[in-house]
Parts: sequence; C-alpha cells; structure tokens
Amino acid sequence: FTKLKAIGDIGAIRITTELFWRRFDNQKQVGSCVGLVPQPYDSGTTRIDQGISKQGNRRVRSLLIEMAWMWLRYQPESKLAIWFAEKTNSQAPNKRGRRVAIVAVARRLAIALWRYIEHGVVPE
Repeated sequence: FTKLKAIGDIGAIRITTELFWRRFDNQKQVGSCVGLVPQPYDSGTTRIDQGISKQGNRRVRSLLIEMAWMWLRYQPESKLAIWFAEKTNSQAPNKRGRRVAIVAVARRLAIALWRYIEHGVVPE
C-alpha cells in the first residue's frame, strides 16, 4: 500500500492489520465488514433508505473516510476523484452532499484496495 499515493505508512499498516488480515470472497463482503453499505428498510409497500449500516469496525471506517479525503487530495486525476467531483458538482454545492459522497468514495476505495491486495490490480 505504501506505493500508492495518499495511503501512507501508518494507514497501510492499520488497514492491513485491522481489515485485510481476513479473507474476503467478493466486494460485498468487504463493504459490509467495514460497515459502509446501505441499509434499506423494506416493509410491504414501504421502502426507505436508512443510511449506512455502521455494522463493522469503527476504527477502520473512520480510517477509510480519512483515506478517501486524502485520496481526493493527492490523486485528483483518479477515477474515484473524478466521480466524486461529478457527483458533488452536479448537485447544489453543500456540505451534506459531500459527506454522503465521501462515504461512497471510502467504500469504493476499500474495494479497490482489496482488489489491489488479492489480484494485484492497481486502483485507477
């Protein structure tokens, strides 16, 4: 991880020892282990999104959100950063929209880092 800009030595050690010591079969397992997946409420005809689940390692979740902000800062040409810019600029510029979008960036970053470890695919 230390070869990737915006991750850093301490972040790489922490995320490896707290998250990637497990074996994951797919990207859904990575997202749910971190607790950055949507939690829908489905009762008959009522369907409501209740936000993210927050079921998972609290320290890893906060570390990934911090890494996501650093990723946007140090990797502005990456696919994730371009997606974030398009998502937040298309809406009215507000802080809540950026906070919601950064959670999605953190989830996508966790999946990209998992792919990097498992398959050697460098994040775009």
